Amino acid sequence: QVQLVEFGGGLVQAGGSLRLSCAASGRTFSRYAMAWFRQAPGKEREFVATIDWSGGITYYAGSVRGRFTISRDDAKNTVYLQMNSLKPEDTGVYYCAAGRYGITSSAYDYWGQGTQVTVSS
Repeated sequence: QVQLVEFGGGLVQAGGSLRLSCAASGRTFSRYAMAWFRQAPGKEREFVATIDWSGGITYYAGSVRGRFTISRDDAKNTVYLQMNSLKPEDTGVYYCAAGRYGITSSAYDYWGQGTQVTVSS
């Protein structure tokens, strides 16, 4: 099993920044693609960003492209999501996931418990 734990959520005003971290344990981290998804109350989880196992390929949802940056540090078994210019519509529970490279939730086998991000207007 791979365990994923997210850190860094909180309350921030619109226009502010926040950095999320996801620490992995239990299995080899470096060969997994990693991704971030988010979910607002009453809505389905939606794709945010992904990074392949090498760290050389990234992809972002159009709603966050240019504002968010995903990165990974294999030496620390950690993936990050730097979020800038936050908007109220970015509010939700953010989930870290590990699996194969993709933009759908079915591509990922392991999930963290989520961390709440709230952006006030």
